[in-house]
Amino acid sequence: MRQRIIAALGVAALATAGLAACGNGSGSGSGGSGDKITIGIKYDQPGLGLKEGSNYTGMDVDVAKYVAKEMGYDEKNITFKESPSAQRETLLENGQVKMIFATYSITDKRKEKVSFAGPYLVAGQDLLVKADNTDITGPDSLNGKKLCSVTGSTSAQKVKDKFAKTVQLQEYDTYSKCVEALGAGAIDALTTDNTILAGYAAQAANKGKFKVVGKTFSTERYGVGLKKGDTDTCNKVNAALKKMVDSGEWQKAFDKNLGDSGVKLDPATNPPKTFDACA
Repeated sequence: MRQRIIAALGVAALATAGLAACGNGSGSGSGGSGDKITIGIKYDQPGLGLKEGSNYTGMDVDVAKYVAKEMGYDEKNITFKESPSAQRETLLENGQVKMIFATYSITDKRKEKVSFAGPYLVAGQDLLVKADNTDITGPDSLNGKKLCSVTGSTSAQKVKDKFAKTVQLQEYDTYSKCVEALGAGAIDALTTDNTILAGYAAQAANKGKFKVVGKTFSTERYGVGLKKGDTDTCNKVNAALKKMVDSGEWQKAFDKNLGDSGVKLDPATNPPKTFDACA
């Protein structure tokens, strides 16, 4: 009799522990109301992913919140984690984040290490220069110039490979450091996506200091980064993105975050109407 009671107590304890584990998941659960999820974003990109104190704002942030809600996660259970360009693959591979919304362009090379849902926005690479600059009119006018971009991004290397062979490349870990260097005259131009550049140019502290050249020379499809092979989450994300676009919530998020930045997106691809197949 005593052995049966002990056995029963053991089964009950295991069941309780199992329920507790399900209720305190860190993003691997099915998205129940008590589950928690960690999402990677940028912290220094105005209009896209910006951290100010305890507040997170931007298009990437609002899309992430919408998708997470559609997957069953309460906003209060979302933890945002900074995801610099050079660390994104590692954060996903190590399970430190469940998803990444961080101006993460979908490329074949990146697909070797991670999976992507989306795209949820299509941008184009451009240049940011000082407002009074007249000699930089596009990527082919950068020979001999000092060009800045971020470690782990493809932006600066693309300029060097395709347009300006003698460009002097300076790389930092964040775009905000490139903006500081541009303002100080340490570099001649900053290159990355037009959405990111327009966000910096539109900041109150930068009003009148910089301008976006306005000659895009690439197609950047922002995807949702996922752990390699996570097709279940990928399908859920794509379904949520479709709903966001169809309901008009995508346009509301864009107008709120980037509507005043002056960025011009191709209406043929924005908002995205089709999403990549999950694999």
